Amino acid sequence: MDLKRLLFVIPLAVLAYLLIMQWNQDYGQHVVNNPAPEMAASSGNGNDGESSALSAPTGSNGKAKPIQDDMPADADPAKGSNLIQVQSDVLDLRINPNGGDIVYAALFGHDQALDSDTPFVLLSDNNVRSYVAKSGLQIEGHSGRIPFTADQNSYQLSQGEDSINVDLHGSVNGVDIIKRFVIDRDSYAIKVEYLIDNESQQPVTARFIGQLARDQSADPTNGQGVGMHSFLGAAFSSPDEKYSKVDFDDIRKGNFQNRDVKGGWVAMIQHYFTSAWVPNPDQQNLYYGSVDNRDRTVAAFAGPNQTLEPGQQATLAATLFVGPKVQDRLEAVAPNLELTVDFGWLWFLANPLFWLLEKIHGLIGNWGWSIVLLTVCVKIVLFPLAAKAYKSMARMRKMGPEMKRLKEQYGDDRQKMSQEMMKFYQKEKINPLGGCLPMVIQMPVFIALYWMLMESVELRHAPFMLWINDLSAKDPYFILPIIMGATMLLQQFLNPTPPDPMQAKIMKMLPVVFTFFFLWFPAGLVIYWIVNNSISILQQWFITNKVLKEDAGNGKAVKAKG
Repeated sequence: MDLKRLLFVIPLAVLAYLLIMQWNQDYGQHVVNNPAPEMAASSGNGNDGESSALSAPTGSNGKAKPIQDDMPADADPAKGSNLIQVQSDVLDLRINPNGGDIVYAALFGHDQALDSDTPFVLLSDNNVRSYVAKSGLQIEGHSGRIPFTADQNSYQLSQGEDSINVDLHGSVNGVDIIKRFVIDRDSYAIKVEYLIDNESQQPVTARFIGQLARDQSADPTNGQGVGMHSFLGAAFSSPDEKYSKVDFDDIRKGNFQNRDVKGGWVAMIQHYFTSAWVPNPDQQNLYYGSVDNRDRTVAAFAGPNQTLEPGQQATLAATLFVGPKVQDRLEAVAPNLELTVDFGWLWFLANPLFWLLEKIHGLIGNWGWSIVLLTVCVKIVLFPLAAKAYKSMARMRKMGPEMKRLKEQYGDDRQKMSQEMMKFYQKEKINPLGGCLPMVIQMPVFIALYWMLMESVELRHAPFMLWINDLSAKDPYFILPIIMGATMLLQQFLNPTPPDPMQAKIMKMLPVVFTFFFLWFPAGLVIYWIVNNSISILQQWFITNKVLKEDAGNGKAVKAKG
């Protein structure tokens, strides 16, 4: 392989390596591609007849075993619906009185689809998708779910109210239990409390169990383009391990269980949205996973046992978050929960980029133009590196005829040709790596920006201008990808033509290949690439002309001196 081909391959190999690492680490999990369900806000199907034993049986080691669900796997969850409806200004919930599980959650302010008045449904339990947030009270000597009753079957946050309380009443072996849901205005965090009053004559031991159960249906919010799949699975946090992703395969193989830590949280994450159980940060909690009888993957926590003497009262509580992955909201619920906004292994670059994007949006109010201005800022910061690369390319372009002559003269002897080219580089004071290394250094920044734009829920259904009314979706007319391909083609005219014919053919094909892939990319990402390429063209044109003028001036000076 000659030196020119090597210089061409090195940056592409580095880029491919970085992309493969990102994909393998964050997005290479098994997903069963079941069709996405038709979800309507009024559906709210639940398993009223489900006697699911939400319990964590204690093994010989004193730790909880994986949760099982004793409802038959072929049961129809749509039958016997008797759900309690709860509406705040941002949440529409359905609670199953048998156990008090949240079996349906729709998010006001986030539509199911563009130009739709139906709110996005995150949790549901129907014949197409089962994804629910279950919680229960494990009481020593009692198995099965606790049947609850409510004073009414519908609750709504009224105008002027800051919060709404939903109380479910139940009793087990002389122990009175109130399961209370507290929902604040403009909040996706639901406080779930068990108010226990031991009116029996015996001591009672109880613990809070929370679980997230999801089938293996596909993520309805994932992009449909090549490589545009965010992580779908569970996540876990502890003081020692701030953010750890656990894919469904690991849970199903029994590789995620019996993690005994103080504080922490457990979540199910998907593109743009998440659900998470956040127990008391001051208590010792047990995290584990399992597969229930309905073949749902379960990520769960169990709080510590608490013993109540006769006549004693206690409150066991945890917080359930069900909503969009907005960093400020997540950070307010629990430490490190904002990490579910997964910018990948280049998060330390993506986070400040997102911070700047938010600041720009706060000034101009349009996410599309915010992406444009953010790209301009990044290109300005990286201009010194780009300038070195473009100067090297300009000199290489100028020396193209001489390099072509060397190839024609020594084309049959690659070793001799390489030696002569190195002598030529030394004579003309050209660094053959000058055009490659600065570009390689910039790659992590552009990759971080790429994943940051892909992961930000703020871009979902966000309009730009003209026909682009959703920055998270592909251009319906494919105009932006074609413009992007044209900018790549124009860049090639400014670059020196590779002396190797095969390399030259590959370079000519790149705009076509990239245009094809970008046809399905979200419009926000394509806008970024168009602006990035356009600024690069201007920078390269400016640097090239400057180098040519400097060389022309030096030639005149030498001629005058002679």
